[in-house]
Amino acid sequence: MQTKLSHSVIGVLMLSAAVLPAVGAPQVGQQAPAFSEQDTKGKTWTHGDLAGKKVILEWTNHECPYVGKHYSTDNMQQLQRDAVDQGYLWLSVISSAPGKQGHVSAAEADALTRKCGAAPTAVLIDEDGDMGRAYQARTTPHMYLLDEDGTLLYLGGIDSIRSSNPADVDKADNYVRLAMEDLAKDRPVSQAVTRPYGCSVKY
Repeated sequence: MQTKLSHSVIGVLMLSAAVLPAVGAPQVGQQAPAFSEQDTKGKTWTHGDLAGKKVILEWTNHECPYVGKHYSTDNMQQLQRDAVDQGYLWLSVISSAPGKQGHVSAAEADALTRKCGAAPTAVLIDEDGDMGRAYQARTTPHMYLLDEDGTLLYLGGIDSIRSSNPADVDKADNYVRLAMEDLAKDRPVSQAVTRPYGCSVKY
């Protein structure tokens, strides 16, 4: 009897773990996770530094073909320019660990930014993966939008077509752009959570 009861308790606990969100998982409508990371210029950025600014976070890996899809078509760069023009801070985050695909030095990251004409506010080097894990970033790209109070308003994929084909960019619904349009019109974000796609983050 005692053995059966123990098994029942274990079963309930396992079921609860399967259906409940992970403790500390980023949630739309809640404060974004805290972080402290240096950018390629040596400046340290923290969650507190973002107060009063809308922010877009982009997890990136220049060797990932899904990232390449959006940069080879100027899709990501144009989104960056439009966001910055609208008063957003745009932080690109590289969480590739040393020795893993996509890992770069600060100088190499800056060279890549210049080469592809990217326009982020800053590029953060998260080689220990602390920031990526805090945000549970799973893919490159993986996108997040925060309001002026640091509340998460959007998290997920960049768009609706889960492919690495550049030809699909113009056919897709760009979820980040749609979220920006909703906020510009003082509307709730209509699709606040979507499924990210791309290469796995190389922690």
